[in-house]
Amino acid sequence: MNAIEPTRARPADTVAGFLAAMAIAICLIGLAGHPLRLILPGIAIAMIAAGIGGRHQRLAFAAVLVAASCFFFGMMIAVITSRALW
Repeated sequence: MNAIEPTRARPADTVAGFLAAMAIAICLIGLAGHPLRLILPGIAIAMIAAGIGGRHQRLAFAAVLVAASCFFFGMMIAVITSRALW
């Protein structure tokens, strides 16, 4: 009887998970601060995490969705409150 051995996580999978979590945190902080200065790099980091994929593919997808919604709401908050974008 062969036991199915679980596959080991590649180092790139771990990096993708950390990048996705970092992108979510950066974008949520960008809502309170300067939206363009923080959210645009957060979008880039989320896209890199999605490109790496791996075991954390759903987390990377969530990071892209959070980044896009934070960009929309960050711009909306900045325009309504007349705050500086930079």
